Amino acid sequence: MRRSSGVPMFEKTFDIVIIGSGAGGGTVAKELAPLCSDGIRVAVLEWGPKLSGDEFTGNEVDMAKKLFVDSGGVLTKDGNMTLAMGKGYGGSTLSYTGTSMTVPKEVIDRWAVPGLTHGDVATRAQKYKEENNVHFQPEELLNDNNLLFQKGCRTLGYNVEQFPLNLKGCKGAGICNLGCPNQAKQGTHIVQLPEAEKAGVEVITNCLVEHIGIQEIEAVVENAPFGEPSTWEEGRYLIKAKIIVVCAGAVHSSALLLNSGFGDRLPALGRYLTVHPALILVAEHPHAISNFTGHPKSFFSDHFWRSDGFLLESCMYYPFITAKNMVGFGSDHSQLMQAFPRLQMILVLAVDQAEANNRVEIDGDGRPVVDYTLSNVTLDSLHMSMKAATRIFFAAGASRVHAPAGKRFFIEATQADDIERLIPRNKVVPGRISITSAHLMGGCRMGEDLQTSVTDSWGRVHDHPGLFVADSALLPRANEINPYLTVMALADRVAERIRLDAGELL
Repeated sequence: MRRSSGVPMFEKTFDIVIIGSGAGGGTVAKELAPLCSDGIRVAVLEWGPKLSGDEFTGNEVDMAKKLFVDSGGVLTKDGNMTLAMGKGYGGSTLSYTGTSMTVPKEVIDRWAVPGLTHGDVATRAQKYKEENNVHFQPEELLNDNNLLFQKGCRTLGYNVEQFPLNLKGCKGAGICNLGCPNQAKQGTHIVQLPEAEKAGVEVITNCLVEHIGIQEIEAVVENAPFGEPSTWEEGRYLIKAKIIVVCAGAVHSSALLLNSGFGDRLPALGRYLTVHPALILVAEHPHAISNFTGHPKSFFSDHFWRSDGFLLESCMYYPFITAKNMVGFGSDHSQLMQAFPRLQMILVLAVDQAEANNRVEIDGDGRPVVDYTLSNVTLDSLHMSMKAATRIFFAAGASRVHAPAGKRFFIEATQADDIERLIPRNKVVPGRISITSAHLMGGCRMGEDLQTSVTDSWGRVHDHPGLFVADSALLPRANEINPYLTVMALADRVAERIRLDAGELL
């Protein structure tokens, strides 16, 4: 045992250490697992715990505490946006909905990362579609909330498509974002991590990495009050590793590298953060609909993606989140919540631009702070998206709609022709409306220029041999669709590069 500043530290030695176990870390672990048969020691360090099946209670408050950083209540520096970041054995793949889409070619072309082609990303994405049982839900399993979204889009002539989902044995619990109680969602906790462990990779949960040095890591193991205890004794650790792969998510990967001093030579570290700012709109129908059972997210519309910079998705959220995302209080708010069996919901996502001033910083205690300003272009997109979603609701038969930027709490069906006036742009004000994000991207962006990027197209940190990034932090701009499958494809590239470079690095 070694002492650091008077504090005893356990010592461990591995050849490769992966920090994080989500879409990035879980993928890298599985892809590097065959090296274990050659005597290579591989470990995954995961901040959160591993939950047992009966701990997925479906209780909104309980699962928020178990699955998300700060129970999903992390705010941006200005307090205008809430950020959802997952942690636990499986990372954010525990709490996403399983939407599995291949990034469009034009998005990769816009990224313009030398050495990265759409063909390569698409091939790798297809690999994980097959590995994770990605398919379309059969029509008989689609609930009214989803089908009404499809109906409204088709009535208006908006393009609408079904989401491919990574499910196996879905029982329609409808609480994907709270962790599947039936283990049907094929995240890394179900597919990649167990395979990696079977091949010899060691996964250490409840292990928070605090600092990265030259071929060494400082971490602390502290068990959560839920989940399985870590396989390591609680305490501080110094972990030696010749290859370190950072997969802690866009915010925490950036913050960890900043805390470790890498920002001194990498001025782009933490910068160019994109987040797909999102809003929830709610409509009431005159009759009960099936909304809270069945998969919550089966359709999307990219009709306005190119022209106005936003996507529309069917969704269904839970009472607390729904109440939080509505603007206002009192009787109107209470009426809408009491109408829950009649509610339809739509999620809107703005495609934000990568700007250097939108960034991850660290405070005096080394904790991440997200300094993000919603641009007028993004606010314009959110404004137009609210009007489009409201039209979809009415085309689907809704009797009234709550739009966050509406002049009044409810817009009635009889006012459907007056949407332009009733949802004015001057009501789209950060802080007045509830804006959220669960798609955090960038901060360790790929590229060649050391002034504007952190890694190359293979995730190798510039001028730091043996240090890699393999998660959503790599994205140089917004993914423009749900990013999970893109992250797995990029992590697969990173793992290939590590295998190719292993002889030199190990």
